[in-house]
Amino acid sequence: MELFELADRWLHFGAGVLWIGLLYFFNWVNSAFVPTMDAETKRKVIPELMPRCLFWFRWGAMYTWITGVLLLFVVYYHGYEGANLFEGQHPKPTPGDWGPAFAGLFVGFAIYDALFKAMAKQHSVAVVLWGAISVGFGWYVSNNLGFSDRATYVHVAGLFGTCMFANVWMRIWPAQQRIITAIKNGEAPDGADAAMAGSRSKHNTYMSAALLLFMVGVGQPAMFTYEVLPTIAAVLVLSFVIIKVLYDKAAKVPGF
Repeated sequence: MELFELADRWLHFGAGVLWIGLLYFFNWVNSAFVPTMDAETKRKVIPELMPRCLFWFRWGAMYTWITGVLLLFVVYYHGYEGANLFEGQHPKPTPGDWGPAFAGLFVGFAIYDALFKAMAKQHSVAVVLWGAISVGFGWYVSNNLGFSDRATYVHVAGLFGTCMFANVWMRIWPAQQRIITAIKNGEAPDGADAAMAGSRSKHNTYMSAALLLFMVGVGQPAMFTYEVLPTIAAVLVLSFVIIKVLYDKAAKVPGF
């Protein structure tokens, strides 16, 4: 089992680098480059470039999510006699212990998706509400289910990862297929598709920063210096600021 966990962590990390690296390419490089092309250049470049990028992007997301779910089961739901899922000594976890949290990952995406569709014209408010919901999920698994701080961080990261994965396959990729087809045919893409792909890609970029810290930080003592819920809230705010600064910088990076 330890060898399987090591191999799964390796695959999870590698697939995640592929996925998140392309996510940042789309948001901080490609988004600034595409407007510099005229219509004819776009018609030639985008149908050749984007399908290749999106192939690795979506399958990177798929394998990152699958290997992440496997790690949840190996490390938290099945292994170590509950030492990672709960604080202190605890019997081996049962589905009754972890099932509500695991189901919450999928319910969380449904809530996220409905929230941003319903509040499309109040996007900033929706962002704040989603941040509050994310902290609320952390409170639920920590206070109601009794999860350890480590497990709480990982499950909030899992919530973001599930939303990001679903965004790629259910929102971004279908919209991009229609956009690429339109450009290839010399037609103007549907504005709704461009808005959907663009907004969900930005959401993924913002969520990725907190996700990465929660995943990596659980192995660092400094992550447990303060109470878990205020730390989650602080990380969300700090991540938002960092990503916003990087977006602003990306818009100003010149070509030759």
